[in-house]
Amino acid sequence: MAVIKPSLAKGTRDFSPAEMEKRNYIFNTVKSVFIKYGYREIQTPSFENLQTLTGKYGDEGDQLIFKILNSGDYLAKAPAGLLEARASTPLIPHITERALRYDLTVPFARYVVMHQHELTLPFKRFQIQPVWRADRPQRGRYREFYQCDVDVVGSDSLLNEAEFVLIYHEALTSLGLRDFSIKLNNRKLLAGIAEILGKPELIVDMTVAIDKLDKIGLEGVNKELLARGFNTDELQKLQPIIQLQGTNAQKIERLKEILSSSTTGLAGIDELETILGYVEKLAGDTALLNRFVELDITLARGLNYYTGCIFEVKTNEVTMGSIGGGGRYDDLTGMFGLKGITGVGISFGADRIYDVLEELGLFPEAAEQSTRVLISNFDKLSELYALPLLQKLRNAGVASELYPASAKLKKQLTYADNKKIPYVVLIGEEEIAGGVFSLKDMRSGEQRKLSQTEILDYLTP
Repeated sequence: MAVIKPSLAKGTRDFSPAEMEKRNYIFNTVKSVFIKYGYREIQTPSFENLQTLTGKYGDEGDQLIFKILNSGDYLAKAPAGLLEARASTPLIPHITERALRYDLTVPFARYVVMHQHELTLPFKRFQIQPVWRADRPQRGRYREFYQCDVDVVGSDSLLNEAEFVLIYHEALTSLGLRDFSIKLNNRKLLAGIAEILGKPELIVDMTVAIDKLDKIGLEGVNKELLARGFNTDELQKLQPIIQLQGTNAQKIERLKEILSSSTTGLAGIDELETILGYVEKLAGDTALLNRFVELDITLARGLNYYTGCIFEVKTNEVTMGSIGGGGRYDDLTGMFGLKGITGVGISFGADRIYDVLEELGLFPEAAEQSTRVLISNFDKLSELYALPLLQKLRNAGVASELYPASAKLKKQLTYADNKKIPYVVLIGEEEIAGGVFSLKDMRSGEQRKLSQTEILDYLTP
């Protein structure tokens, strides 16, 4: 039998124990914040019926959905004409009925509709699971990756948006980040800008262009706007808006003047002002607002999808794209026949946050540490002497392991070093004779003899 060379499917990764410990540190940190704000966890299947997913992400998105071939002879029910014509697209419905989920939002919408009679609205859920996209793999982009979503449906209160600002702030500061921006905008405000320019029908073209301001600069944005149907007079009106400077309060006052003739635009400003007011009340002062929250008129983020407030989070400590984003959406469940359910949600980019924490050296030592104590094993006698202590440590909540076979001290200490185990219990003839144990601190090198009770007292959290 030929030996198969082991390899990974393109766009996927293995995670080592150390990497998993760091990833779980991120997940557990944000999860604890979600729970504190009243959100409860759900999970949905890795694959959905194909019809659940198709038509929800646009033509380009549909092309990136991983389809699952029907089991058995999947070509048996395919029309002969399509097989002969080798027409792949019309053949798909005949050979596949299921697909890997593309995101967590559409499955969540399906979940809400299917369980609507069991849910108490507003329904607050979070979900941390992998998704799959048949994208071209490249640095920072994978075909399998985790999304970390938190949403509330069935409530139009802007208090939800304000709490998302605080969730971002608390979660990211708990992870050790100190300099980041939580950017806010509003779909209604953007619609108001297009309205006063006299081009409400070109709102998508306008926002697609101004959303690129950081990448292509003002001159590049102007060229794109001209190509998309705007004239030079309209560009002159737009320039001071997208280049607004000052505090959030100063930007809001200026926008009130600029959009005074747009009911839609003023509604967007009012929503942003209300959210910022809630944040200030919840935070207890203006320091959080002034340092971390930024009103950004150029922020668009999937304009067709969002209907109200829009979020995006960026770290200023390393060069990285957004590490979070989201917004308000109306009629989330309408695609499955349940109309009028509004919602708002945000997402954390766990993979990018991992890279940021790694680059800044912010993972705590405990994030990579599973075992706290290793008990040495030199012979059968020391092994038997160790067993009662081993189980008492575990019963006390101390992650412990006994070296599985007798071996030289150097080998066992190397094992502890490689696993970053901070303490080693040494058991020799002297310890057994005296009814004690030697506890070695691997970081300081200090070693002392202790009774079983003293070791338990010292190591119990």
